Amino acid sequence: MLKGRCHCGAITYEMPSEVVHNALCHCSDCRRHSGAPMVGWAMVPAERVTISGAPAIYASSEHGRRHFCGRCGTGLFYVNEQMLPGMIDVQTGTLDTPDALPPQAHVQVAERVSWMEEAHHLPSFERFPAG
Repeated sequence: MLKGRCHCGAITYEMPSEVVHNALCHCSDCRRHSGAPMVGWAMVPAERVTISGAPAIYASSEHGRRHFCGRCGTGLFYVNEQMLPGMIDVQTGTLDTPDALPPQAHVQVAERVSWMEEAHHLPSFERFPAG
C-alpha cells in the first residue's frame, strides 16, 4: 500500500500501488484548481482507498467533484460518478513516495500550456541558483 497526505497532515490516505492508470493531466480544469501547469493522477477503485480526515469537496463541473484539505488547501482526489463510477483519482504529488508510482502517459494535451512541451529542456539546478 502507498500512503499520502495533504500539506498540513490533517488528511491522510492509503491506496494500492496497482492502479488502473496513472497520467499527467494538462487540462485547464486541473491547471486552475492546482495552480500548476499539469497534475499527476492515479485512478483506483474508490473502495481500495482509505481516507483519514474529512476533505472539503468542490463541484468543479456538473459531475466532477474535487476533494481537498479545507485547512491547507492541498488538492487530493477527483471523483466523477457519471463518467467513472466507483473510481477515484488520487493526486500522485501528495504521495509520501511519489517516485513509487511513475506516470504512464500525458493526457488532455490538447489543452497543454504550449511551453510545457519543451519544459524538460530548461536548465536544471539542484536548489535555487545563486545570484
